[in-house]
Amino acid sequence: MYGRTTLQEINAELAALAAELGLSLTAVQHNGEGEIVSAIQAAEGAFAGIVINPAGYTHTSVAVRDALAAVGEFGVPAVEVHLSQPAAREPFRQVSLTAPVCRGSVAGFGAAGYLLAGLLAAGGQP
Repeated sequence: MYGRTTLQEINAELAALAAELGLSLTAVQHNGEGEIVSAIQAAEGAFAGIVINPAGYTHTSVAVRDALAAVGEFGVPAVEVHLSQPAAREPFRQVSLTAPVCRGSVAGFGAAGYLLAGLLAAGGQP
């Protein structure tokens, strides 16, 4: 369902894309909700966009949603990305709390979805 590409490999591809676009990339990974919220809040004034895979927090975290909405108000758009297609999974996974406050969502394209999300978060067109 999630493919075999590692997070390290995804981050390397994103870094190469960023370099090609004349941008830099900072990749972080956190499991705790508070750490994720703090990382989102730290993006304000420091980054042009966010690519986020909120994983299970997609469906449960008002705190992650509110952090994304807040930085979006200050010009840091986020793009939600999922390796699998939540709409084709269990009913509880079909509701995203975070998608409505993101520039867009990319789902179901495996690791390649991160590249599209990166382009969108950087302000590009697909």
